[in-house]
Amino acid sequence: MSEPFTSGSASKTYDISTVDLDGDRYEVKQSMVRNKYVVRDAGGDVVLRGKQKLFKMKEEFPFVTGDGADAFTVKAGGIMDIAGNYAITDAGTGEEVVVLDEDFSLFVENWTIRDPETGETLATIRSKSKPLSVLRHLVGIANLIPNKYEIFDAHGAHVGDIEGAFSLRDAYTVTIDDASGVPKEAVIAAACILDALENQ
Repeated sequence: MSEPFTSGSASKTYDISTVDLDGDRYEVKQSMVRNKYVVRDAGGDVVLRGKQKLFKMKEEFPFVTGDGADAFTVKAGGIMDIAGNYAITDAGTGEEVVVLDEDFSLFVENWTIRDPETGETLATIRSKSKPLSVLRHLVGIANLIPNKYEIFDAHGAHVGDIEGAFSLRDAYTVTIDDASGVPKEAVIAAACILDALENQ
């Protein structure tokens, strides 16, 4: 059973056994292939690669380490989820580590990262600008208008940002100011997934 969440404990309690993310800044970039992503650390080294599996009844995003070893899988809880839960499963242990819950409102994406057993909130990811989110969807050029998100811990304190960049291929910088306060793997996975869902 997962330990109760306290500030600073997320990086230990919700670690993924196959991944060691000890930095506070990561670059998430979409490749030329749709919904395929590369994650680099501040030194430019590839730490994760992820892609959406095609033709699956349930959306599925397997991630591997920079060395190509299985890291974790993000899988939708419902069939062809438009808004719903996505479980992150550790490839090393086979256990669900966290759940990503999309709080979908009209044209705006907000995410909650939860304990898979208790449903307790560990962190939230919120769009910084509702008008920008609406514009991205209405004009149909999501790739050309970068979105920006704020990351909050379980107590509502700002702990980081996901900043989109102008690019033909979607690119995000994930910065976690308090690297011990939120589960980083889940935040980075969410950055990839929210981008993939926005572009559907």
